[in-house]
Amino acid sequence: MASRGLRISFAVLWALLCTGLVSCQQQPSPDRGTVHFTASGDIGMGDGARSVLDVVSRLDPDFNIALGDLSYKAGAEKDFCRMVNRKLGAEFPFELITGNHESDGHDGLIDTFAGCLPNRLPGLHGTYGVQWYVDVPQEQPLARIILISPGLKFQDGNELDYSRGSDRWKWTKAAVVGARDAGIPWTLVAMHAPCFSLGKYDCVAGPDITNLLVGERVDLVLTAHEHVYQRTHQLVLGGGCPWIEPGSTQESCLAGARDQLLQGDGTIFAGVGTGGLGGHQVNAGDPEAGYFASWSGANKDPALGTLDVQVTGDRLDARFVPAAGYSFTDRFIIARQ
Repeated sequence: MASRGLRISFAVLWALLCTGLVSCQQQPSPDRGTVHFTASGDIGMGDGARSVLDVVSRLDPDFNIALGDLSYKAGAEKDFCRMVNRKLGAEFPFELITGNHESDGHDGLIDTFAGCLPNRLPGLHGTYGVQWYVDVPQEQPLARIILISPGLKFQDGNELDYSRGSDRWKWTKAAVVGARDAGIPWTLVAMHAPCFSLGKYDCVAGPDITNLLVGERVDLVLTAHEHVYQRTHQLVLGGGCPWIEPGSTQESCLAGARDQLLQGDGTIFAGVGTGGLGGHQVNAGDPEAGYFASWSGANKDPALGTLDVQVTGDRLDARFVPAAGYSFTDRFIIARQ
């Protein structure tokens, strides 16, 4: 028990010293038992996409999560897959969740992308590319990663129903609660569309599923859709904040805008729509700006890049790594209590 206490104390100390400092460019050596992945969305097939894939290749993660909006071109699914495979290798786990450009088929079909970039992580539950989760590693997992698709229209013209009490809402809640009951240290959710944003979109994902994730204190929610980087403080329900209503900042829903981030204090939303296209502006005067700790857009510190995440039993360590030619970065560490 004493050695475990020392490890947790070190994680808290590192969080206090390093979170938010651009000078912290190197992560500490990972402990035994580390899950390492990258994540970004809004990719395309141009030079920007290739430069971000170069970053992923250099970081050499265990897997990558593509947060939707892939080729931006109809009929180009196999070309997109070939681009990824050339950069990362044909067997690399380039894991998919659909975006709106491939959910309804107007820029390719998610099923076709999934055919040439199949799941390569063992133990998948659900429908790959649309709604699924996996525990990593499969034995003695450190994290459960849950991927869902709220707010997107599919080929039948309808959105999947993630409203409160729906089957997909219940599925998501069961996956989150099940991870906690199984003693898995970290729970992460990835979905294409955000709810909170400094860009041009409103709460596309919907308030019901968003409040579920905050209420269950998911550690980190990854999104894209806005072609920016935007990361919130920890948000929390309880006390003076029974429900987060999109479109404003409720101070009572902030766990505390501080450098020391502790697991269980709240949920961080990180929008990483920087996988290749970029181009959206951020509005520092947005009514939801009070929720955000860091951001980058076309009009402020523009950058393409990926979120680089390392998870151990004691902490979640995430940093935004820019592609060549960009300098913006962000860093946050969540320590287990």
